[in-house]
Amino acid sequence: MRQSLLRFVRTLHITRVLVRYRLDEVLYFLPILKPYQAILRLSPMSWLGPKPQGDFAERLRQALETLGPTFIKLGQMLSTRRDLLPDYITQELAKLQDAVPPFPSEEACKIIESALGKPINTVFSEFHSKPAAAASIAQVHFGVLQDGREVAIKVRRPGLRRIIDQDLAILGLLADLAERYSQEGRRLRIRAVVAEYAKTLRGELDLLREAANASQLRRNFAADPDLLYIPEIYWDYCSSSVLVMERIYGIPIGQLDALRAAGINFDQLSRRAADIFFRQVFRDAYFHADMHPGNIFIDPQSGRFIAVDFGIMGSLDDASQHYLAENMIAFFQRDYRRVAEAHVEAGWVPPDTNVQDFETAIRAIAEPVFEKPLNEISVANLLLRLFQTTRAFHMQTQPQLLLLQKTLVNVEGIARDFNPALNMWEVATPLLTEWLSRQRGPRGWWTEMKRHFPEWGLVLPEMPVLLHGILRQAQQGELPLVIRNQDLEGIRKEIRRGMLRLSFGVSGTFIVVGIGIMAALAHKLDYAILDLPLWAWLILIPGFTWVGVRWVGSFFRIRD
Repeated sequence: MRQSLLRFVRTLHITRVLVRYRLDEVLYFLPILKPYQAILRLSPMSWLGPKPQGDFAERLRQALETLGPTFIKLGQMLSTRRDLLPDYITQELAKLQDAVPPFPSEEACKIIESALGKPINTVFSEFHSKPAAAASIAQVHFGVLQDGREVAIKVRRPGLRRIIDQDLAILGLLADLAERYSQEGRRLRIRAVVAEYAKTLRGELDLLREAANASQLRRNFAADPDLLYIPEIYWDYCSSSVLVMERIYGIPIGQLDALRAAGINFDQLSRRAADIFFRQVFRDAYFHADMHPGNIFIDPQSGRFIAVDFGIMGSLDDASQHYLAENMIAFFQRDYRRVAEAHVEAGWVPPDTNVQDFETAIRAIAEPVFEKPLNEISVANLLLRLFQTTRAFHMQTQPQLLLLQKTLVNVEGIARDFNPALNMWEVATPLLTEWLSRQRGPRGWWTEMKRHFPEWGLVLPEMPVLLHGILRQAQQGELPLVIRNQDLEGIRKEIRRGMLRLSFGVSGTFIVVGIGIMAALAHKLDYAILDLPLWAWLILIPGFTWVGVRWVGSFFRIRD
């Protein structure tokens, strides 16, 4: 009950912000929310409040910043979705800042002491009370451990989880309405997108998970120390609300003048940025998905990249890796037929899609791009234009690619800042070719054999017995055949819900009518019908109706 009340209050606050910035019209794309428009129009805020400045995109950005971390990060994700939103909106959302005032250092100390179970001065010989950085999820303090190691201490904001859980519940409800009442919502798989976003955001709240992400990435690049450095995690001092890791010293990648003064080779940096991205995606299938300039530094001594903030990580399955590799190589070779076929084979466009029409549409967006020199071709923009085109062919949104798309935009922007003439294809092609050679042919076959051999060793001894049992059941006509149709299951559930609603409705109607009759015939309630007084019939009839409807509804009940 308390959670429902808090969620209701939060919904009212969100509504107030939408009205304040004149954004309430974004809700009316769903017919079911149309009546809500009339209610909001009656709100004094809609005609007494000050008129916000700026166009729709500016007001949207301001509203998201006002609503807090859940919506700030949602806007940052949407800023990369140029396949869904107009450019003027995505460009404005890209300005969203995840910087907020720090919370008091006294609260940070209490959180650290509670998490570690020790007084702060017994863990750190030095603790800088002034935060080094503050964001919507956490803030960072510097310190020194008792053994002299310099550390960065990340502390989660107090009370944040409750607010984010409420916001995600509200977003989930809107996503459910969008898919239920909007064909476009179903095509975009809004519920899956919100679920993926919720999973990512909740992962950011757990600093213990972030520590594990950092350790995994550090292990992946242990053999490439000249490319990317990941700070060491000090596990003895980590919890879900506190993360302690090695303090790093580097130059932020946005400070180009400082990098020039340090003698950093910009061309080398641009190639390393692209190399790091493609290694993460196609070698490890695990990548840092928040590579904006605030999280990336350059070591002034070696020129290698240093990454921090591992709350958002992405991973790809084999099918997604194949999709990307096939499409990028096919694009480079201008094999648009293969690009179209790859989409159909992956099941991301309907199977009845006309491949020839799809190929023609892809050629129309790619050929003008390839008329430019290769070093002027943006891989990120090319893929974005591909997604925009596939929208017309009813391609479903793939949530696992959203983080990758965002990361590719960030990485290509970083690389081009250092060297505008960088040829991303030149960097990507050798890595893609090597990855495909590992996945196909004798080399890929042998790799798969070695990977699955231990499993086969456990299963093979049981195969003769299992096969004999199946054949004996088939011979005796005892082999069970179970068919589960997901669509049929959905229909049965809808019928059950309908019967329950019917039972409530009919019974409620009888009760209301009965109460009305009792009120009207108060002076005749003792009148007997079949030896029972009238008031008894007015109670029994709704009761029998309820039992009967429930009995009929039981035939439609879904049993597991």
